[in-house]
Amino acid sequence: MEKRGLFFSGIVLPCVFVFLFTSCVNTKKAVYFNNIADTVLPALVDGLEPVIQKGDLLSISVSSLSPEVTTIFNAANTPASSSDLSSSTLSQAVGYLISQDGNIDFPMLGTLSVAGLSKEALKDLITHKLEEKKLLFNPVVTIRYLNFHVTVLGEVSKPGVITIPNEQVTLLEAIGMAGDLTIYGKRDNVLLLRKENGQKIVQRLNLNSESLLSSPYYYLKSNDVVYVEPNKNKVTSVSQSRQLLPIILSGLSFLTIIADRIIVN
Repeated sequence: MEKRGLFFSGIVLPCVFVFLFTSCVNTKKAVYFNNIADTVLPALVDGLEPVIQKGDLLSISVSSLSPEVTTIFNAANTPASSSDLSSSTLSQAVGYLISQDGNIDFPMLGTLSVAGLSKEALKDLITHKLEEKKLLFNPVVTIRYLNFHVTVLGEVSKPGVITIPNEQVTLLEAIGMAGDLTIYGKRDNVLLLRKENGQKIVQRLNLNSESLLSSPYYYLKSNDVVYVEPNKNKVTSVSQSRQLLPIILSGLSFLTIIADRIIVN
């Protein structure tokens, strides 16, 4: 029994330590903003109000001193009540989906071109038209995004689609909602994919740089995709592990057989 213990501590443990050593990660590569000195940082840029785009789903509600009159303007925000509709159909029946032409059909006002407008601009437009046509007096228009979401993929703890209820989120907040980067996440080369005005934008961001805080891409927009690449440590670790594990296991099996024979003898 004593010989077996000496064998384990003298041969097996060193082999295990060698295997684990190949998976070590430099802690300097696992922190954020490691090049920022202890000083007062510039004020963060305020997130620009997102503009309405094709495919956005909006909740537009109208209220006034005549609630019975405003009912017709809020019909699109009320799900259909038919019992034979599925839940997915109900969700699609609520709100105003911006068409590929950038339009919505609003009750009593007809087709409105809304793509490219901010929420405030659309509020003013609807309010003006309701008053201009003398449909309502001093109406209050409230607009919310129903499908404001971003996607975070790659080396994060909880990759997936994240719904943003307050319609504003920073890159760091989105990463936090995804459970933070793993120790293998590449912090100096995070990929941002964005579709805007019919164009696809690809931007690489450095989480170690102070300039990130003043970047126009610091605040995310709806439908943005963030991808965190694995660093070289993971690629090397996985490669080495796959190469070394069979060798180590075979070696340990061989040494165990020899040790058993030595102990028996």
